[in-house]
Amino acid sequence: MKNIVLIGMPGCGKSTVGVVLAKTVGAEFVDTDLVIQKREGRLLQQILDNSGVEAFLQAEEAAVRSLKCRQTVIATGGSVVYSEAAMEHLRQGGWIVYLQLSYEEMMRRLDNIKTRGIVIPEGNTMRDVFDQRAGLYERYADMILPCSGYTVEETVEAIVKAM
Repeated sequence: MKNIVLIGMPGCGKSTVGVVLAKTVGAEFVDTDLVIQKREGRLLQQILDNSGVEAFLQAEEAAVRSLKCRQTVIATGGSVVYSEAAMEHLRQGGWIVYLQLSYEEMMRRLDNIKTRGIVIPEGNTMRDVFDQRAGLYERYADMILPCSGYTVEETVEAIVKAM
């Protein structure tokens, strides 16, 4: 089995779906946000607050490129698509699934934008970030899975069926 790489905006369910999917298909699970935190010794928001967006993106790329996974479900941070090198590394051993969420649904799900460690470049809004990333997610995805209004179990079932 190739790795299954989950990409998408914050709140789309990458981590939650990833854990259930890994259990369902008998795979390992890795959350790249946790890999970044462990490597950096800081929370995601602390990296952003103290070192800035560019340093965060560099840390994210380094963490993702350090992964040597097989038969693993990988939940990525939403900003991973800003790094072509990171995405190519993930693509080499994996099948990339974009968990697509509407802007409205994403905003309903997010209640901790200021503390969650979301890369929002200065002068940008969440809408700007959403619009910037949508095309990147589509570009890298092997599968686009609309998940607005679907449960975790329905999303997992759709991924398994598509495999």
